[in-house]
Amino acid sequence: MEDGGPRIRRRVSVRKRDRGSLESLCAAPTPAEPQLAQDSEDQAVTGSRRRKTGSPEPAQENDSEEDMFSGYDSLAENSFLAQVDDLEQEYMQLPEQRTLVADSATKDLCSEGLRNKLLVPTVSSFTDSEADKLRKSQSGHDVLAGPEPENDLLFDVPSSQILFFESMQNSLHDLSDQTAKERDGNSRESSNEVLACSRKEPHQQNDNVSKVGASSETNRRKSITDHLKSTMTGNAMAQTPVFSRSKQLKETLLSEEISVAKKAIESLSDDVGPFYSLPSKVRDLYAQLKGIKKLYDWQHTCLTLNSVQKRKNLIYSLPTSGGKTLVAEILMLQELLCRQKDVLMILPYVAIVQEKISSLSSFGVELGFFVEEYAGSKGRFPPTKRREKKSLYIATIEKGHSLVNALIEARRLSTLGLVVVDELHMIGEGSRGAILEMTLAKVLYTSKTTQIIGMSATLNNVEDLQEFLKAEYYTSQFRPVELKEYVKVNDTIYEVDSRAANGMTFSRLLNCKYSDTLKKMDPDHLVALVTEVIPKYSCLIFCPSKKNCENVAEMLCKFLSKDYLNHKKKEKCEVIENLRSVGSGEVCPVLQRTIPFGVAYHHSGLTSDERKLLEEAYSTGVLCLFTCTSTLAAGVNLPARRVILRAPYVAREFLRTNQYKQMVGRAGRAGIDTIGESILLLQEKDKQQVLELINGPMENCYSQLVDEFTKGIQSLFLSLIGLKIATSLSDIYQFMNGTLFGVQQKILLKEKSLWKITVDSLRCLTEKGLLGKDSHSDSEELQCFHITKLGQASFKGAIDLAYCDTLYRDLKKGLEGLVLENLLHLVYLTTPYDLVAQSEPDWMVYFRQFSQLSPAEQNVAALLGVSESFIGKKASGQAIRKKVDKSTVNRLYLSFVLYSLLKETNVWSVSEKFNMPRGYIQNLLTGAASFSSCVLHFCEELEEFWVYRALLVELTKKLTYCVKAELIPLMEVTGVLEGRAKQLYSAGYKSIMHLANADPEVLVRTIDHLSRRQAKQIVSSAKMLLHEKAEALQEEAEELLRLPSDLPGLGPQH
Repeated sequence: MEDGGPRIRRRVSVRKRDRGSLESLCAAPTPAEPQLAQDSEDQAVTGSRRRKTGSPEPAQENDSEEDMFSGYDSLAENSFLAQVDDLEQEYMQLPEQRTLVADSATKDLCSEGLRNKLLVPTVSSFTDSEADKLRKSQSGHDVLAGPEPENDLLFDVPSSQILFFESMQNSLHDLSDQTAKERDGNSRESSNEVLACSRKEPHQQNDNVSKVGASSETNRRKSITDHLKSTMTGNAMAQTPVFSRSKQLKETLLSEEISVAKKAIESLSDDVGPFYSLPSKVRDLYAQLKGIKKLYDWQHTCLTLNSVQKRKNLIYSLPTSGGKTLVAEILMLQELLCRQKDVLMILPYVAIVQEKISSLSSFGVELGFFVEEYAGSKGRFPPTKRREKKSLYIATIEKGHSLVNALIEARRLSTLGLVVVDELHMIGEGSRGAILEMTLAKVLYTSKTTQIIGMSATLNNVEDLQEFLKAEYYTSQFRPVELKEYVKVNDTIYEVDSRAANGMTFSRLLNCKYSDTLKKMDPDHLVALVTEVIPKYSCLIFCPSKKNCENVAEMLCKFLSKDYLNHKKKEKCEVIENLRSVGSGEVCPVLQRTIPFGVAYHHSGLTSDERKLLEEAYSTGVLCLFTCTSTLAAGVNLPARRVILRAPYVAREFLRTNQYKQMVGRAGRAGIDTIGESILLLQEKDKQQVLELINGPMENCYSQLVDEFTKGIQSLFLSLIGLKIATSLSDIYQFMNGTLFGVQQKILLKEKSLWKITVDSLRCLTEKGLLGKDSHSDSEELQCFHITKLGQASFKGAIDLAYCDTLYRDLKKGLEGLVLENLLHLVYLTTPYDLVAQSEPDWMVYFRQFSQLSPAEQNVAALLGVSESFIGKKASGQAIRKKVDKSTVNRLYLSFVLYSLLKETNVWSVSEKFNMPRGYIQNLLTGAASFSSCVLHFCEELEEFWVYRALLVELTKKLTYCVKAELIPLMEVTGVLEGRAKQLYSAGYKSIMHLANADPEVLVRTIDHLSRRQAKQIVSSAKMLLHEKAEALQEEAEELLRLPSDLPGLGPQH
């Protein structure tokens, strides 16, 4: 270090020892052995130390390797190790003395050396002058001062060296015994030779001794110098763990509070603890991370309900933006921290799952639980079994069902203390509703200790859901911001008022000066309506279709004042540049024209990277207006001061009350706005229907189990028998009575009874070869069923039973000539069947892509029975006589899209090549990754498909990330998409470990267009993922080393 600079010292953990303990460690020399004058040396060294260092100085923390030994070079020429080396050479040059006094010399080495601050130990051959020289050289070193050096002679010696001297003394005892034995043996064999050797000249003696030393000493023990060098250098390089006293106190306090909370919850007392039976740290985290310092009155009431305290199932309903999620989060934290149980949270969409994981990872890191993602192709079945920390599983509806199945099969459902369902009304929506109903029915039937909490903003027939879930119900009309609903007919705006005779009252006339051109382009007066609020406030315009979103955004920007261009101009330019970055140099032309005005469209045609960037820009006020489809209302939370519904339609279907309530519920931002407004634009012809829509009740939720036959009731029966939940006809019928369908059977069943539907469904599964009947019984009720191998594969793979036969045939046919020269054949086998029915090929594009195939790729098409001439005739519109399977042709077309994407990893170029929206292509990729994972599980259950297993593992990974291999580890972190992964990789963050240990402030400075909130979420998510992986490896290692409970001979002795 340069003069004047602060000396960096490394804090070393040292075990204090008194003088007595040292004497017991190393035996004291006998009176007959010569010693140096120790008292004078002690005084000289101590005095020298005091002169050099003055008053004691506290040791400082240091992460550097510089000046590890605080002022003396342990490997220098005049260092302690160098002198030990000289001593060893002297020691080896005196064979008679060595063999006679080996034990006493080594005792001197330990006792004298340790007693004199590790000064060089002495043997009888040392002269007084040599001792003086050693004293001078040693006293000249700058030794780190410490507390009371006279009483703690090892205050600056690393603890690893003390342990080394202990082991060295033991090994030298063994060494002296071994040397004595060898000496006696040698003297008996050739005593004359030994005598002759002792009379040789000194240089001859040295030669012989060096040879003998090389052959015997090297074999017997490693050099003392090498040992000490290795030990001291290793100790110096090692980073001593730095324990923060304040952190330890906080962790202790948290542990104590959790313990108190556990007792409070178990006692069911009225004392809710520091924060609703949770540690005060939870309250602090909500204030710090989410800005929530106080709960609403309804939230306090709900959390202190007697039914909640007694862990009864609960359904609660409030308007959108009322704060429902916070109540669920507090209940989840109680389960994780106080009751020490795992929790499952089911959310409707992948984007919401990822958003929730990002927001709760910080809580997991701080409070000591895991947050695990189950969406798309992510998730382990069954989940990793944890020893201490509990897990919060955040899942989509489909993955939540698979997770519950896996826990039931592993007999671990009792570890699941709580299931939380957001948007409970989705139980009445199509196949996803059927899957959600199956999940909850299985939990209710198989676990009496698992609590279920359901929440929604749009529930009507709550009584049916209460009976199904055996739940209490809580509701409130609370909204943090008042909502005023309006409808606009021509130039007149009416306020919705249920008390009025016709359901609405006159509010105002829209006074706006429109030119003839503007009237023609904007007959609905959208420009006038949005300019009343933007750019100071935000606005959402819901449009019937994706194309309409883009058209409205462009139209508005044509007529907005140029002054809007100056509002946050720099930030808008950054948004465009960031879009170009994530789009591999491409930016949507529409967005490039609208973003400078603070306007953007938002629908499924955007990539997930683009949506994430635009949502962040909207949340921070850079963008002030979104034109969007209805999916935004059910997706991420993006509230606005004013919400405009462009028309009372979603696509060509008239708006439902539930959809309307969700859309207008986005109006009013808590903590920002004092009021929220919604305006529904309508034509005179739709007026009556709109009044019924606005003032009427919300739609009822009805079970979809029977309507969704293959994904519903058949899939349910297959899993019930596969999991052995119910295997006889009577047990299955009893289970069905406990479902929502069973509750609503009087309403839903007109022609058939529930018993008849159950019998017919089981017969259909048997005919398909998915179930088999056990031995015939006299009674139909007692008839039992078992699952076949194909049924087991379909159940484990979560395959839609409408396609399980087709999948089996395709995989079987693939074995006959599987093409492995490229990925096209495997990609075809994992292209989702349900997406094939929704697509129609562009035949010209199809023919162009087909003609560019390599011979190996054309071979795949030939094996599937699709020829180039067929595609050519379709492209030219010619009549085709030869019959070709349409689904195979369409599926191969989608396989071309996926195959091109895997080769190029650029959504933009593939979108242009196939003339498809880039968002659709990305959704196709997500669906293929999920289906590939399902096919993998399907093949794992069928021995004949063993060849697919290893192939599909790699393909699933490729489809999941679809990026270069080096970016995959970064994209495992929730919230890190391709564009962000490229930025992080370029900045040197190349692994999860890098991100987990990153400083959010440094990330913000290093990565372009990364907000502080995003940086913190990325770091928290990476830490969570790293902890999960480390814990899983540790538990796997302990499981391998654990003594098997069924080991022969360990049982009770008889």
